[in-house]
Amino acid sequence: MAAPTPISRKPLSFVLPTAGGIGAFLGLFLGTGNGSGLIGMLLGAAVIAAMAYGFIVDLQNEKLAKWISVIGFGIVGYMFGGIILTIVAGLVGMFYHWLIYWLYEGRYRAKLLPYLTAGQVLWHYGFRCIAALIFIFLITPILVIIPLSFNAQDFFTYTPGMLRLDPDAYSLKHYQDFFTNNEWQRSLKNSLTIAPIATVISVSLGTLAAVGLSQSHMPFKGTIMAILISPMIVPLIISATGMFFFYSQLGQFMENSLGMDKNLVGYIKVILAHAVLGIPFVIITVTATLVGFDQSLTRAAANMGANPMTTFFRIQMPLILPGVISGGLFAFITSFDEVVVVLFIGSAGQKTLPWQMFTGLREQISPTILAVATILVVVSIGLLTVVELLRRRSERLRGMSPA
Repeated sequence: MAAPTPISRKPLSFVLPTAGGIGAFLGLFLGTGNGSGLIGMLLGAAVIAAMAYGFIVDLQNEKLAKWISVIGFGIVGYMFGGIILTIVAGLVGMFYHWLIYWLYEGRYRAKLLPYLTAGQVLWHYGFRCIAALIFIFLITPILVIIPLSFNAQDFFTYTPGMLRLDPDAYSLKHYQDFFTNNEWQRSLKNSLTIAPIATVISVSLGTLAAVGLSQSHMPFKGTIMAILISPMIVPLIISATGMFFFYSQLGQFMENSLGMDKNLVGYIKVILAHAVLGIPFVIITVTATLVGFDQSLTRAAANMGANPMTTFFRIQMPLILPGVISGGLFAFITSFDEVVVVLFIGSAGQKTLPWQMFTGLREQISPTILAVATILVVVSIGLLTVVELLRRRSERLRGMSPA
């Protein structure tokens, strides 16, 4: 491992334009919000470049510069937006203070290999900035709704009281409405009934399909795999239309010929449709787990007298279990969040939570959906965390990463 590159101070001809360019990026957003992005860019570049010059040439005290930057930005934020903008502006000031000295002291090269060229260093950090911007672009719409779910008013916008951090502007009434309203609770019950059953079917059939496709003597594996994962590739509205015609005939047969209850038939149709949507996720995750599976283990078990069923549950299943559980979690999330298919083939008796949220937006304009959305975000984060932990465990079991 190469020794860290010694820190060396960089010339102002490098620090000021670089810091000013990053300041122009901030000015672009502020200027666009106030009517002129170009003027905002110019002002942002000038302010940050001037701040860098003052800190480096005149002040020459990093700790004092930090407090000046935080307090100065905080005062500007308070003048324009109250307490919340004060906090945000103070954090921005802290960031630009860190950036200036990070550039000036050459700290950006401290943990990089010493032989990297300037272009390689630029790409190293440029790639991370691009990834961060994409992440912010994806996550911001989700983060916006979380504070709104605590709005004391029945609005879908931030009220002046919320922006001032007034305690009276925040309330749990939308969460209370979700847990006490019969419509929401019935929808939650339906989702918690349909999703687990659909997940069990998806995991059972998807795991068997993945194990079969992993066999070397399996003919037409590519074609079969393409057909099995097609529900994930085909636009959902097309799948929903096809399912509508297929399951309507199936439902009529179960009701007229088998004499089954209409409401039960509705549940069966939705469960089977959601199982079809979840199977591709199980196949993909289990197939990925089977890539590193040693087939000689199954042959050894067969030589020891184990039948195929015993071999699967005693040899294969413990090793591919992380992939199976990961696929099951994806199938559960797919079923729990799905709304298009259930609108096509379900009835009012099978109204799921996403369907109720869709109704709350389209017909009632109910702010309770903000609370429900926040709960679903938290649950999804928890499930995805479990998936990541299982992925790492699977890699350790297959020897692809250190224990």
